[in-house]
Amino acid sequence: MKPKNEQPIRPTKKQIELLGFISDFINQHGYSPSYREIMSGLNYTSVATVALHVNSLIKRGHLLKRDRSARSLEVVNGSVKPSVLSNQITPDQEKWLIEKVEHAFREVETASEIVPQATNNLHILVAALRVLGLEGASQSFVPRLKRMEEKYGLE
Repeated sequence: MKPKNEQPIRPTKKQIELLGFISDFINQHGYSPSYREIMSGLNYTSVATVALHVNSLIKRGHLLKRDRSARSLEVVNGSVKPSVLSNQITPDQEKWLIEKVEHAFREVETASEIVPQATNNLHILVAALRVLGLEGASQSFVPRLKRMEEKYGLE
């Protein structure tokens, strides 16, 4: 057990990613993820790898776990805040993002008047999908955007 006045050891990049995943999962679902959900969400190859990282974070003072209780991980307040480490996104994030872009397209398409700024914003969203590595999703919106610009003479 760590003395209360001792600062936790700073987590590694992988551990920061794990803390962020656990924190986001708890915020979204109201309970902590299982080791298998962590494995799947972070593309680890085994549950043992998850257990290794979780146990290390518990020892370092960044996570708490209730004994013999499923889904009992808690991120300790004051832990290093997760930060974006790459442009890789999870399948759930990909789905959410594509739904948001789809919504933006529908908003512009159903507007009573289309202004050039609206299509410029859609171009930015399509480019952002490409930057995030979602080339297929990005390309799926391009014909729709071109049709919209042709229809309203915004090319």
